[in-house]
Amino acid sequence: MRRLMLLRHAKTETDAPSGRDQDRRLDERGHQDAAVIGDFIASHPPVPDLVLVSTAVRAQQTWELAYAAMKDRIPAPQVESVPELYAAEAMQILHHIRLAAMHDPARLLVVGHNPGMHELALALTARGDAEARQELMRNMPTAGLAVFDFDTEDWGDVSFARGNLLTFVTPKLLKQGSD
Repeated sequence: MRRLMLLRHAKTETDAPSGRDQDRRLDERGHQDAAVIGDFIASHPPVPDLVLVSTAVRAQQTWELAYAAMKDRIPAPQVESVPELYAAEAMQILHHIRLAAMHDPARLLVVGHNPGMHELALALTARGDAEARQELMRNMPTAGLAVFDFDTEDWGDVSFARGNLLTFVTPKLLKQGSD
């Protein structure tokens, strides 16, 4: 069994001071949301063994803040910054997921961007929690997390319409659930 977690970066400022999209930073809500998702991940094991993170500032910050919220409760995963995840399409992200076979993690977290993350999450989903599928169909907002299990021992076998969507959460959905 392989577990895949797809995390879209948290909420960002509209423009970076440099003018470069890759340099956009998280805004205040993004800081809070990244920590909320980190807490959720740590509270719902198993946790990732390997994390692939886009090199965009907002993705790096999302991971750093999420990990800060969980680091006292989980073993430190291996983390790799992957420039190709910035603005990646679904097939490009899937390619990097399959390359994870080199490290053979049982659980992989990818931190990236829409529209590729949302398109990939939809394409991977074959079955799973009906409510989670419904929410995922609507949108993958900032700090959205989709968690899949694949009935395989080889990341190379992860493909479209083979994933079991276990959960899809966002900070907003988590807040609604706690009210």
